[in-house]
Amino acid sequence: MINFKQVNCRLGEQNFCYDLQIQLGQVVAIMGASGSGKSTLLNLLAGFIAPQNDTAQILLGDERVDLLAPSQRPVTSLFQEHNLFAHMSAFNNLALGIRTSLKLTVDEIAQVDTALEQVGLKGLGSRLPKELSGGQRQRVALGRALVRRKPLLLLDEPFSALDPALRQEMAALVKSLSQQHQLTVLLVTHEPRDALDLAETVVFIADGRVHWQGPSQDFLQQTDTHIKAYLGQSC
Repeated sequence: MINFKQVNCRLGEQNFCYDLQIQLGQVVAIMGASGSGKSTLLNLLAGFIAPQNDTAQILLGDERVDLLAPSQRPVTSLFQEHNLFAHMSAFNNLALGIRTSLKLTVDEIAQVDTALEQVGLKGLGSRLPKELSGGQRQRVALGRALVRRKPLLLLDEPFSALDPALRQEMAALVKSLSQQHQLTVLLVTHEPRDALDLAETVVFIADGRVHWQGPSQDFLQQTDTHIKAYLGQSC
């Protein structure tokens, strides 16, 4: 269980306060209007933002992850920009997830090769990012997340720059890999289709708080005014 207990922070003029429990092993869609606090939730879990109240706790099981430095947390974050190094091959971009020195053991080289195959890039490890399509670059970033072998994968709108067909393809890949590697995935998205296709659970954020949480198949049927307004439905 991931457990946010009274996790408060203030960014600019906006206050955020999260009380939330998430079952491990799920794909969870984090949804809400722009500026509502979706990315802030992920950044608190990753350690890029610190809670600003003494009573705050972020737990993974019984462990207080909020007491750990970002590098020590069992988390990998993947953003829309995918942060690939343009001068490095796809193989080396993945290898950075294991060792920044790129001095890999035989077993680690095999681990990178396996990750390339799992994300559909077998035989393309020598290519530079500029020689890959947008979807392939996203796969490199996802492969790097896999080789880090962290149980929590945080995805902050990673598919927003992709066309609908590629978006659907990447969503299916994430779902398959999450099941194969028993990952807990938190996906920030504006697309209800992502929630229906990919996630078991939706967490809806409004005004810096968790406004609704429930099964993804129930999300579109909600009559709550915040959700209906978000979906563009008349209230």
